[in-house]
Amino acid sequence: MSSIATRTGDDGSTALLFGRRVRKDDPRVEAYGTVDELSSALGLARATARDPWVASTLLAIQKDLVAVMGHLAVAEEDRERYLKSKLPKVEPTMLDRLDQAVARLESQGLTFDGWATPGATLHAAALDLARSICRRAERRISGLDSNDGDYTLRIMNRLSDTLWLMARLEENQL
Repeated sequence: MSSIATRTGDDGSTALLFGRRVRKDDPRVEAYGTVDELSSALGLARATARDPWVASTLLAIQKDLVAVMGHLAVAEEDRERYLKSKLPKVEPTMLDRLDQAVARLESQGLTFDGWATPGATLHAAALDLARSICRRAERRISGLDSNDGDYTLRIMNRLSDTLWLMARLEENQL
């Protein structure tokens, strides 16, 4: 049986998809690592959700983020190999689903009307934490010197809007 403790990262390096080794502080690793952190924060938000639609939407987003992380974890030299693989890919439907979620939330009278102070409820606070991590992921992705920003930046931008609205929905249900 193999162990999760491979020790291959003991020297401060890690493997991208398809095995290329880079330093753990590589901007690409920082970008997909922040998306991984976002997914964990979304898990906390999902675990505290009272609204079944919010919980199922967050789960779908977490599944989409697997494709985003995969997209970001590929060196440019391996991009063609990745595109030909059966690994999940970032697709326009991911952005469409977020646009639909924003429309649904806004149809309930939720709009941006200034800054919010996180913490009215545990669930709203978890959503706001996820939103701020999402913004950091967006900044990390925008710093990559490649075409990674095409849909991934748009997804992160729309996701942060969705999370802000979900947090306000939670607060409005007090």
